[in-house]
Amino acid sequence: MLKPITIISLTLIVCTIARISGWDNFWIILTIVIFLGITLWGIFDIRMGYFGKTYYHGKNRNNHVSLTFDDGPTPYTLQVLELLDRYQMKATFFCIGKQMAMHPNIVRQILKKGHSIGNHSYTHAPMLPFKNVNAMGQEIQDTDDTLKNITGVHTSLYRPPFGVTNPNVIKACKQKNKYIIGWSIRSLDTVIANEKHILQRIIRRLKPGDIVLLHDTSKKTVSLLEQLSNTLKDRNLQSVPVDQLLNIKAHD
Repeated sequence: MLKPITIISLTLIVCTIARISGWDNFWIILTIVIFLGITLWGIFDIRMGYFGKTYYHGKNRNNHVSLTFDDGPTPYTLQVLELLDRYQMKATFFCIGKQMAMHPNIVRQILKKGHSIGNHSYTHAPMLPFKNVNAMGQEIQDTDDTLKNITGVHTSLYRPPFGVTNPNVIKACKQKNKYIIGWSIRSLDTVIANEKHILQRIIRRLKPGDIVLLHDTSKKTVSLLEQLSNTLKDRNLQSVPVDQLLNIKAHD
């Protein structure tokens, strides 16, 4: 995928040639619009790795996939953990710092049961991805501190709120030594009301190496998780923590 500096350079070259050659302003404006469109796409599609390295898919080996859960922990997380135990699946939970502070025992249960935990910011505020590097770094640090105080564990995994990346997100993660973890399948379980539609959205795309984005925040997701787990078993697919799928270190 082309990187921002390449896109900017190409845009400037095209605009310069267009100006020298006396092209109509329409083509210059169109070039700029295309550049802005690609950049906007790069901001909101974490799979592009437009501003820096992101992880969104693992190697297709051993029929492994990774189920990941955002925005917890919540009381529903306990039901998710019970289902994962029943089907002998492991997952990764990208936890919000303030939620961990509210549910420390659930945080401990996640690790005790062999799952991994990632940092998902402290507040998950709507405009957080567009704040400055210091503000984002503080959110990451506050969440790290909360996890450390509860479990004694530090995580190297980070999932940006809303999957938004930009230069400030990349810089803050570099400063905090975080791997930026995305997904290859977005379930939209917080948007789509019908469980069957969510399930079909996942399983028609599902293949070894995929990272699936879910949320441990509703009964709907708990219900569809059982159906999804059965599908994984039928397809001889096994969910493992995302760090195992990607062969990176999650905790120290």
